[in-house]
Amino acid sequence: MTPTPWFTRRLSGFDLETTGTDPFSDRIVTAAVLDIDGAGGRETATRTWLLNPGVSIPDEAAAVHGVTTLQAREGGQDAAQGVAEIARALLGLADDGATTIAMNASYDLTLLASELHRHGHPGLAGQIEQLRPVVDPKILDKQADRYRKGSRKLVDVARHYKVELSEQDAHGAEADALAAVRVAYRIGARHAWIGQLTPDRLHDLQVDWAEEQARSLKAHWEKHDDPRAGTVNFGWPILTEPAADQP
Repeated sequence: MTPTPWFTRRLSGFDLETTGTDPFSDRIVTAAVLDIDGAGGRETATRTWLLNPGVSIPDEAAAVHGVTTLQAREGGQDAAQGVAEIARALLGLADDGATTIAMNASYDLTLLASELHRHGHPGLAGQIEQLRPVVDPKILDKQADRYRKGSRKLVDVARHYKVELSEQDAHGAEADALAAVRVAYRIGARHAWIGQLTPDRLHDLQVDWAEEQARSLKAHWEKHDDPRAGTVNFGWPILTEPAADQP
C-alpha cells in the first residue's frame, strides 16, 4: 500500500515578522501558526500574535511588516507570555502529527528559540530546537530546481509555483505562512522524488541539503571576494550561534 504523501497530510504553517535579520538578537513583532488540512489545503485554525518586543522597531523593519514601535507598545502582548504561547501552539500541532512548514525555517525557529531563552522559557526553547519534522520550501526549491535564475524570496518562489501572494500581502505573518505551505505542497506534488519521502526522511535530507547549499553559497561569495562569505551559517533547522569573538 502506497503511503499518503506528506504534503497531503496535516500541516502546520509558521511565520514570524521581526525587528531585524539577526535571529540571535532581534525580537518577534508578529507571528502566525496555521493548522492546515493537507488534503484540502484549508486553514482549519489560525492563531496570530502581535507582541510588544520591548525594544524599538527600526523604521526599515516597520516598512517591511507595517508595525511601528508605537503600535506594538500600545497593542502588543507581553513578549514573555507571547513567545511561550507561540511555541506551545507550534509544539501542540507537531504533537498531534502535523508537519511544520516554514520558509527559511532556520531563521524563524532559531529566533523563536532565542526569544524563549531570553524570556525565561528554556524548556520550551529546547523543545523548539528539537522540533521535527520540519519542511522548508526554500531548501526544497533550491534542491529541486538548483539552476533556476532569479530571486528565491517567498513572493518570487510563490509566483514560480503559481501560489497567490501579492507584494502587498507579503511580509504579513499569516499570508506568508499560508503561502509557504502552498509552495511546499506544489513542490511535493511536482517532484515525486520529494513528495514520496516520509516527513522524517525529508527532514534528515534537508539537514544535508541545507549544508550543501550553504557551502555552495560560501564558495560563490569567496570567489567574488564578498565579505558575506564569513557570515554563512551551516545549521538547519536551528542555526549555530556564532562564537562571541566573531563579528
